[in-house]
Amino acid sequence: MRKEVLIMPQNYTPEFKKKIVRLHLEEGRTYKSITAEYGVSKASISKWCREFSEECQTSPETKEEYDSMKEMLKLRKENEELRKENPFLKKSGGILCKRNRLEAYRFIEKYQKDFGLRWLLRRLDICPNAYYNYRKHRKADYYTQKSKVQAQIREIYHEHNGVDGYRSMTVYLARKGFHYSPITIHKYMNQEMGLYAIVRPKKPEYIHGKPHKVFENKLAQNFTAERANQKWCTDFTYLFLKNGEVRYNCSILDLYDRSIIASITDRHITSELAIRTLQKALDSQPMRKGELLLHSDQGAQYTSKAFVEYCESVHVTQSMSKAGCPYDNAPMERYFNTLKNECTNLYEFRTEEALYQTVEEFAYITYNHVRPHSFNGYQTPYQARIA
Repeated sequence: MRKEVLIMPQNYTPEFKKKIVRLHLEEGRTYKSITAEYGVSKASISKWCREFSEECQTSPETKEEYDSMKEMLKLRKENEELRKENPFLKKSGGILCKRNRLEAYRFIEKYQKDFGLRWLLRRLDICPNAYYNYRKHRKADYYTQKSKVQAQIREIYHEHNGVDGYRSMTVYLARKGFHYSPITIHKYMNQEMGLYAIVRPKKPEYIHGKPHKVFENKLAQNFTAERANQKWCTDFTYLFLKNGEVRYNCSILDLYDRSIIASITDRHITSELAIRTLQKALDSQPMRKGELLLHSDQGAQYTSKAFVEYCESVHVTQSMSKAGCPYDNAPMERYFNTLKNECTNLYEFRTEEALYQTVEEFAYITYNHVRPHSFNGYQTPYQARIA
């Protein structure tokens, strides 16, 4: 059975009622502020003020007290006006001279907490409806622009097969003339549009094998270079066809700008493939000067007699990672991770020709000329190279 709770009316003393009336009539406090502070209902405040006004009709003393309250309220308002006037004139001098309505609206938005919205509207002789219409249209312009940006985000996202995160998306939008902060683009993509980049899987645990030292690690995880064609990294990775057959890609990356110098995919992972890739890289850089360091892992392809002799013949100095330590060749690992997550893992390749062509287009076009790279301050490798 439901229990009904009876709320007993609270008795207020005449002194308390007089205090509430004085707060409203003499100090100009609103019903809302008085209710929030004293817990008295607005209806009670209105009733007490009405009773006090009616009492003025019959009691000269009450009438004199009422007039005194009104006079005090008038003086308070005049003092408040004077208090605001000096800082207002200092901050709004230019607006008053120019008589620019748009600037006046912006001034009100900026300083309404300091002076009060109604005071500013009255002081600047602006109709409230005009100001509220401005706010309404300004919001309309904001939402129109926002819809344009989100349409561009959606177009770029699907055009790139959903591989772009908010950082890359910020760069692509800037190229189209939409300059926003990464935080804003993150909010649009993840919170409002539900668009998420493909998350790269965590690196698997590596089993450390026995060291097979042929060349010392001259790179020592210093993945920067002072000029192009000074330090190169190379490695192999595996790629799959639709029928499950494996193909192997060998690529060479320039640490100066993270550009891919050479990329070849073939059926077998051999020293001959490593030599062909290095020869392709050297042929693409005919103007290289100075010593060239080539860093790799200790795979059999790079430690073979054929590859070592070829490097000596073309005056390339070899450097090798510690056995079982992929971090010594991190830029190369990062590139292969990007290649798979943003390219090969998105498609099914029925023929090896389709796979080879797609990998080369990604390396030489998308990666080198289109995709922004965080190492280059979100420039493409090509932009960093020519700079």
